[in-house]
Amino acid sequence: MEENFEFDFSEDPKFSVERYEEMIRNQDQYFFDAQAFENIIDYYLEKSDPVKALQVVDYALSQHPFAAVFLIKQAQLFLVTNRLELAFKSLDKAESLEPSEPDIYTLRGNIFEGLERHTEALENYEKALRMSESRDEILLHMAYVYQNMSDYESAVKYLKLCLENNMENQEALYELAFCYDVLDKQEESIAFYQQYIDTEPYSYAAWYNLGNAFNKLNFYEKAIDAYDYAILIKENFASAYFNKGNSLVHLDRYLDAIEVYKQTFEYEPPSADTYCAIGECYEKLEQMDEARKYYKKAVKMDPEQADAWFGIGVTLDFEERYFESLHFYKKALELDQKNPDFWFAIADANYKLKQLEESEQAYEKVVELNPIDVDAWLDYSSIMFEQQKLTEAIEIIAEGIKTNPDAAELYYRMVAYLFADGQYNEAIRFLELALNCDPDKHYILFEYLPQLQENKIIIDIINRYTR
Repeated sequence: MEENFEFDFSEDPKFSVERYEEMIRNQDQYFFDAQAFENIIDYYLEKSDPVKALQVVDYALSQHPFAAVFLIKQAQLFLVTNRLELAFKSLDKAESLEPSEPDIYTLRGNIFEGLERHTEALENYEKALRMSESRDEILLHMAYVYQNMSDYESAVKYLKLCLENNMENQEALYELAFCYDVLDKQEESIAFYQQYIDTEPYSYAAWYNLGNAFNKLNFYEKAIDAYDYAILIKENFASAYFNKGNSLVHLDRYLDAIEVYKQTFEYEPPSADTYCAIGECYEKLEQMDEARKYYKKAVKMDPEQADAWFGIGVTLDFEERYFESLHFYKKALELDQKNPDFWFAIADANYKLKQLEESEQAYEKVVELNPIDVDAWLDYSSIMFEQQKLTEAIEIIAEGIKTNPDAAELYYRMVAYLFADGQYNEAIRFLELALNCDPDKHYILFEYLPQLQENKIIIDIINRYTR
């Protein structure tokens, strides 16, 4: 004969679990109060065993059929095991029993959010918001939905409401920084974080985000001050050290940057990005052996780090080891085929190795990927000019002018090519265009064709614009 015992285990969760497991082993039937069942369900959830947790829920519902809390738990477990239709049914039953329970609408909102059914997600979060005392997580989720809808203005609104409810919600602070970034509203971001810091001066996240906003507006000294406050509050804040290092690089303070980058190693394992950043600083200091050492560390840690392969190439190029540098540039290019800097370096190295055809092909790729790179148009055309391919040189510069109509350098180079080609009237026309664009750069013309300094017509025209 089956025995039925009643126990109150709400005071001791561990005892509840032990008695439940004993009941299952003995195939008995004990009665547990609602709190005890919740403790047992939570225990199995913590053990990442949703199957057993669902069994407990079924048992709990057989003893407490009108307790909405178990239907909500059931819906959570159906969600975890990706049985969404069953989750919705459990929530509908829970709503019929206890329509004022905010967790029903929050969880339903979560499911709709995951399905990208944005309107239904927001409707449920709104209901939860009206009923719940704990609002900041709901507001945060509403902000996520608006972000997924690319409505970043509304996301900002809800993130600010979230922070009004809980000033210490770090996630909301970071999401707000992300939204301001997408909206390109760094000034507004700075104003918000400064106001926030007035109320919460010890928020390392706020100081960090303020630093990032200053950094994006090129206020590097202010950014460094903000990062220093973040580090003062949270000494092991590795990201703040790293970003401070980036700001120092922008100020050409490479030795200081290296020191700060190395400080990150005290608080987190070294990363390929940090090794690469240190390598770049040594490169700028023209300490190529040290630079190469750190770039090599970066690629050893992450062979997909294209910038580090490229950096090794740059150090070899500096030492006039062009053939070797080309090998590393190509390694970088394999990882990032649309990077115009990599193509430019390959074009330049090929040129130095007198491999002109390969250089031409690479420059063609540079101007295709980055048509506003004036230096690339100049170098590309120069290769043609050196080979006496004047028509091609003129065509390349003409194409460059189309995409860079304000680049005086291109007009002056066109003047030189047209003179060399005997097109004097056209050369004079372009000289006037060049002088209209920027008369102070007329020296470029003489750097390229020094003999033009003896041409009286050209000197007279230049004098008209420069005197």
